[in-house]
Amino acid sequence: MYPDQNIILTHEQIQHKIKRIAYQIYETNVEEDEIIIAGVAENGYIFAERLKSIVEEISEIKVTLCKISMDKKSPQNTVKTSLDITDYTNKALIIADDVLNSGTALIYGVNYFLNVPLKRVKTAVLVNRNHKKYPIKADFKGISLSTSLHEHVVVTFGEKDNAVLK
Repeated sequence: MYPDQNIILTHEQIQHKIKRIAYQIYETNVEEDEIIIAGVAENGYIFAERLKSIVEEISEIKVTLCKISMDKKSPQNTVKTSLDITDYTNKALIIADDVLNSGTALIYGVNYFLNVPLKRVKTAVLVNRNHKKYPIKADFKGISLSTSLHEHVVVTFGEKDNAVLK
């Protein structure tokens, strides 16, 4: 299926981790009527969609999805979201991405939302690489990998063939 690549997480393992993270998000936000899950395009948004589905399945919390777009190589002043500022003001926010590598996407994503009052901001990632160049952490994570800087971790999302590859 994926020749010449090491499979770190199988489809079933990814499904289990996403479900566990969704329960953690629910537990953290049990008092909320609505939360915002903002996914960093593209894979982070797919991850956010899957989290939304499970949180809504296991709770009464309304989940509003938001897509965060940016130039990941040069994110300064390139962050855009699919929601209007009034849609997330005074709400609990979870910023989701597939892999926390250097922390660039998450820190610029968090920074974008800090221009308005929020109840809380948490981060969720499927894979935490432990090679951050910014002081940001994953509040909810599927797996932590201690890989070398030269190794590349890829998350593939499909209907029935999700995988984390190295």
